[in-house]
Amino acid sequence: MTYCAATLTEQGIVFASDSRTNAGIDRIASYSKMNVFETPGERVVVILSAGNLATTQSVNSLLRMRVTDRAGKPSDDGILGVRHLYDVAVLVGETLREVTGRGQDTMERQHVDTGADFIVGGQARGGAPRLFHIYPVGNFIEATPDTPYFQIGETKYGKPVIDRFIRYGSSLEDVAKCLVVSFDSTMRSNLSVGLPIDVLAYEKDKLRVTLRRRFCEGDRYFGEVSRFWSDSMRRAFVDLPGLTWVNVSEDRCKR
Repeated sequence: MTYCAATLTEQGIVFASDSRTNAGIDRIASYSKMNVFETPGERVVVILSAGNLATTQSVNSLLRMRVTDRAGKPSDDGILGVRHLYDVAVLVGETLREVTGRGQDTMERQHVDTGADFIVGGQARGGAPRLFHIYPVGNFIEATPDTPYFQIGETKYGKPVIDRFIRYGSSLEDVAKCLVVSFDSTMRSNLSVGLPIDVLAYEKDKLRVTLRRRFCEGDRYFGEVSRFWSDSMRRAFVDLPGLTWVNVSEDRCKR
C-alpha cells in the first residue's frame, strides 16, 4: 500500500507521496511514487502512482521511453510533446490500459490485482495548471476550485486534516504543511505507509520545478511537525467541554 495526495490552488499545485512498498510483512522496500517530466520554460508534469507496483513501473517506464521517437528526437505524441495537460491525462490513461491489458486472462486466473491509480498534474506553456485523477480503467476526472485535491492509495487516515484545512485559496506553504501532517497521521495508523516522503510544490507559471523536498528517516522538520501536531491535538482534547449527562428518560432526540 502507499499514499499519495495532490492539491490544486490559485498559486499552483502541491504533490506528496510516500515511498513504501510491500508484498507481505517480510518484504518491505522503498520505491519513489513521484515521477517528474520537465522541459524548463515549456512544461512540468508530475505523476504520482499507487497500486500494483509492476503496473505503475511499466506505465512510467513506457512514458519515459516514448518521450523521444526512434531517431532520438522529441516525440509529438510523448508526454512532453502533446499540447495540453488534458492530452497528458489521456496518454497516461491509454498507457495504463495498454499495460493492464497484457496477459489479463492469466492474471485473473492467478487472482492478481494489476490495478493502479495515478494523479497527474502540472502546466504546459499557454495553459493553466491542471490536476487529474486517473482511475484503474484509464478514465479520469479533473480537480476544480470546489474539489481541489485528490488522494490515492491509503487515503482514509490522512483525509480529515485535508478536509479541515485545505482550500483552493490556500497558500502553497500551508498546503505543503497540511500534507505533511496528513502523511504523519496516516503513518501512525497504517504501517504500510512510511518514509521517505517526497513533496513538490509547483509554482504557477514557473514552468520548471523550484520547490522540492524529501523527508527521510530522522528528518528534523518532519519530527518537529509530528511532535507539535500530536501535542496540540492532546491539548485540544483536554480543553474540550465535558460531556453533560442527562436522565435516561430525557435522553431522546427531538423528532
